Amino acid sequence: MKDGFAGLVRTHVKRTAISGGLEAAHLLARARLMGAARGRGAVFTLHHVRPKVPRSFDPNAHLEITPEFLEDAILTLKRDGYRFIPLDELPSSLTFAGTRPLACFTLDDGYRNNLDHALPVFERHGVPFTVFVTAGYAERTHTLWWETLAELLSVSRRFHFDFGTGEEIVASGSLPQKQAAFDRLATYIHESGEADAIAALNRAACEHGIDPLAITERLTLDEAGLRRLIRCPLASLGGHTISHRAIARLGDGEARREIAGSAGCVEAITGRRPSTFAYPYGDRLSVSPRDHRLVAELGISVAVTTQPAMLAETTNLHALPRISLNGHFQNARYVTALGSGIPFRLFARGAG
Repeated sequence: MKDGFAGLVRTHVKRTAISGGLEAAHLLARARLMGAARGRGAVFTLHHVRPKVPRSFDPNAHLEITPEFLEDAILTLKRDGYRFIPLDELPSSLTFAGTRPLACFTLDDGYRNNLDHALPVFERHGVPFTVFVTAGYAERTHTLWWETLAELLSVSRRFHFDFGTGEEIVASGSLPQKQAAFDRLATYIHESGEADAIAALNRAACEHGIDPLAITERLTLDEAGLRRLIRCPLASLGGHTISHRAIARLGDGEARREIAGSAGCVEAITGRRPSTFAYPYGDRLSVSPRDHRLVAELGISVAVTTQPAMLAETTNLHALPRISLNGHFQNARYVTALGSGIPFRLFARGAG
């Protein structure tokens, strides 16, 4: 219990510090200080776009924004001089000596709300966007472990799980216990054999009457839904592996199959091979230089991480940074701050 409560306190302190830093960056941006920090522009990351439903336990709240905030973000970037382009046009646009910064919008995993709630906003403002498709979600063969885990913790007070040393009881009655359990299982999934850990989580969920594949069906677009999405000329699809596992932790052959499999899924839907790809998780532990080489060998011209930074002409096109529009920071001032590039410049100086 103490560990769970301490974790909640640490999270609150961290978010407060981030908010303070974004407020400061907003003031610097509005004063037109550090104007060069935004470089050539930015690629923005989204996941869920949907009306907010209050939940007592919501460990994935950072992965969702409201349609209203998406609209605010677009209007803010327009006001700040950004030019919106499709992601697959980024290689040619980066070499063009334009004066306006570039903005690309990307959405990971292929959620139903991308069609229902994000698409109307993008259409209203004429903004192109790319949805990265996890083939196992579209084909209903794989599960979204973070959604399964959140649902399990929401309905249970305790459950059994084997972290590799024998089955134990995981307490999940109070909010601190739920958060501690979520953090512990997330760490275990990332640091162990991901597929086996997810299978164990799915079994635990089933014991509590939760069908993990039904969650996939409820939350994500199938192939028919993705076809409806791309009827809009502003929409395009990219690859996002088959199973949403961290590619860097897979062997060469399996990593190649994961990348090629998602590209094949997109090609079956669109009729053409995708030129864009997003690495699952996308952090430094989940993506390696080998993976940059693999996507290039498979004919992908643009691949994105989740490592935050602004674009430059010298940016590796197979390891592009992205900036998250985070559900905990849905404020137009923060969009200006992020789009200014100032937070990343300040962080780089502090890290040095």
